[in-house]
Amino acid sequence: MGYQRVITWNLRGLACLYLIRQVEDLAGMQAANLQNLPENYAMRFWIYHTMTWPQISFVAEDHKGRIVGYVLAKVEEPEDDNEVPHGHVNSISVIRSYRRLGLAKKLMLLSQEAMHSVYHASYVTLHVRKSNQAAIGLYRDSLGFKVAKVEKKYYADGEDAFSMRLSLK
Repeated sequence: MGYQRVITWNLRGLACLYLIRQVEDLAGMQAANLQNLPENYAMRFWIYHTMTWPQISFVAEDHKGRIVGYVLAKVEEPEDDNEVPHGHVNSISVIRSYRRLGLAKKLMLLSQEAMHSVYHASYVTLHVRKSNQAAIGLYRDSLGFKVAKVEKKYYADGEDAFSMRLSLK
């Protein structure tokens, strides 16, 4: 996969073209993370994920080539013969002024599709803050994730997380 062009409509009703592609600009991806999320990662984390599972992480760029969103994912290999490989979304973010355009959903769908087709993942998991109603709505209502369990004090600030899961079959 090289890239996909995605056309959405902005709040003024104007068509906007976005480019969705696999990751090349780790610094831009990390900058989007730092701007949007309280959970931040060292550069070696980004490098490890994109080198180990390059087919399942994606970025969205605006018409000027700026990264306005990303999804960073990995695949958990089975530890024994009774388990199956599954994907995990480590981080997804879209810059605030580019939200509600369908970019996060598109990024998630591309990652999920690649997890299944490339790595034969049977399901995907993620964690989300219990207070993040917008993200929960995207995962549950738009993408079909279900809450598997609550992980108490999952985040560094002590907030609980929903551990969510979606079957890819």
